[in-house]
Amino acid sequence: MRGVAVVLLLIASVLPTGAAARTGIDRPAEPRPHTAARTGVDRPAEPRPLTQLFDNTAVSDDARPAGADFDGAGASLSAQALAAAGWTPGRVLTVQGARLTWPERAAGEPDNVVADGQAVRVSGRGDALAFLVAGTTGRDVTGSGTVGYADGTSSPYRLTAPDWRRGPLATKAVAVPHINTPGGRLAERARLYVVTVPVEPGRPVTSVRLPRAAGLHVFAVSVRARTVGWTGSWAAATSGYLSVGPWTDRTLRLVVHTSAGGPRVRLRFDNTFAATPVRIGSATVALRATGAAALGTPVRVTFGGAAGTRIPAGAQAYSDPVGLEVPPDSDLLVSFHLPDTVPAAPVHRLALQRSYVSGPGDHTADRAAGAYPTVLSAWPLLTGVDVGGGPGSVVALGDSITDGARSTVDANRRWPDVLARRLAAQSGVPRYGVLNQGISANRVVTDRYPGDGVSTDSGGVSALHRLDRDVFAQTSARTLIVFQGVNDVRTGATAGEVTAGLRQIAERAHARGLRVLAGTILPCGGEVHCTPAVDAERRAVNGWIRRAGVFDAVLDFDAVIRDPANPSRMLPAYDSGDHLHPGDTGLAALAESVDLRLL
Repeated sequence: MRGVAVVLLLIASVLPTGAAARTGIDRPAEPRPHTAARTGVDRPAEPRPLTQLFDNTAVSDDARPAGADFDGAGASLSAQALAAAGWTPGRVLTVQGARLTWPERAAGEPDNVVADGQAVRVSGRGDALAFLVAGTTGRDVTGSGTVGYADGTSSPYRLTAPDWRRGPLATKAVAVPHINTPGGRLAERARLYVVTVPVEPGRPVTSVRLPRAAGLHVFAVSVRARTVGWTGSWAAATSGYLSVGPWTDRTLRLVVHTSAGGPRVRLRFDNTFAATPVRIGSATVALRATGAAALGTPVRVTFGGAAGTRIPAGAQAYSDPVGLEVPPDSDLLVSFHLPDTVPAAPVHRLALQRSYVSGPGDHTADRAAGAYPTVLSAWPLLTGVDVGGGPGSVVALGDSITDGARSTVDANRRWPDVLARRLAAQSGVPRYGVLNQGISANRVVTDRYPGDGVSTDSGGVSALHRLDRDVFAQTSARTLIVFQGVNDVRTGATAGEVTAGLRQIAERAHARGLRVLAGTILPCGGEVHCTPAVDAERRAVNGWIRRAGVFDAVLDFDAVIRDPANPSRMLPAYDSGDHLHPGDTGLAALAESVDLRLL
């Protein structure tokens, strides 16, 4: 027996298992995908709740960093860092319109499942399945699974989980600032992602079979409910995470302009790109009189019945519905109190609308403007206003031309505003809401804002990286108008790169059941970056848009705006003066050229 013990001891001494083999190294070894032993295990025929399938531990306590092994090399997420971001055990988070529960597990307990064909019980009707995921192979992990429905049928899906350490910050749900390893803490961001895949709209989902994909970890899954009974009336895309104020015990009173109207209203706030939670103490909504003055007594809004809400990093909050007759084409005042210090916030930078900041105190209920001495030229935190009823919304995904750059401040003369007024004034087609998701300086294929941290760049992440959040998750979106590309070609992108991005946008939107229209790129001759070589790339993109057949319709904005005598330039009457952006007249011409029947 003693000889056997010696042999076992010698074997143990040469096998690199456990923390002992890793002690003393500063960086974990290359991850080993968790696969394995699980491949041959019999799976139960009946779907089970995801929490009953957890077989991996991703989260460790900072004091016990070896208590989890997320990636097969001993590295893990920090429980303290997640808690600082507001991701606490059992917390229900809303991301991209989907409600997901962060596993109610203590650090060091199994909290996720490695996807290996497991059957998971889910339920609900909606337009998408939302997965909270991350990969641990050093690259994207992709696999295919199936969605099961109550009638016994199924549909396929394909899921991609970006890597927790190397995936894009631009699309992460949350990033934490350090990673735990048995050898100590690494000052390196770790990411978690919310990824949605389409399901058959309205059909009751009963289960999902996970892919067989080594290194694809699933923390939560749910059906994203369809937004029945609501129409998006106003929206703004988060263009960056900027230094603000700082605001402490201040009330923000934001002025927003509706497209569709309805008998009730709800608000949406997003803590996009943030590293820490933000607390809204109270909020109201009112019709606007003038300036910061309300037309009547502001109406209190609640969040799950509470006066305020705390929004975790990367998450969002919807208010409860309130009864308020909201006219189309009208100004609203959305007021919310920030009781804590807010030094930075997710912001839509180019509002072209004066909003207001109060002195100290909660002034959400004030009807008068006296408490609001400071003018604000951006829209922080607020990203959506929905109204009850209505036929759904058209989403305009664009850059500064859609954002309204160089149009008249406080006049709502962006081309989506003019399009909304046309829709409201007619009865030949449904009076859709129009959601302006333009970001000044935005590009199709390249991020301007890096996707994490405080930055002075407010050009947003690329259209490809913001498509899920700014289009697919928008309330009642039914049609997409994509009108981008000039910033790409002006900064060196080729026509092929831009058209590849536009094709991907169309394919992804069609997979979600959206109708997709494309606007041709406007001429910009005379602007410093719009050289003849750039114009050649622009014309190549436009030629592809017109003939490719990947869109449901083409809006030939180039033909509307260009000077027939000099097609590389805008007509002088439409030029704002910088040769890149149309002025009010040119923006109106774009909106007037849209055949409403195409929407």
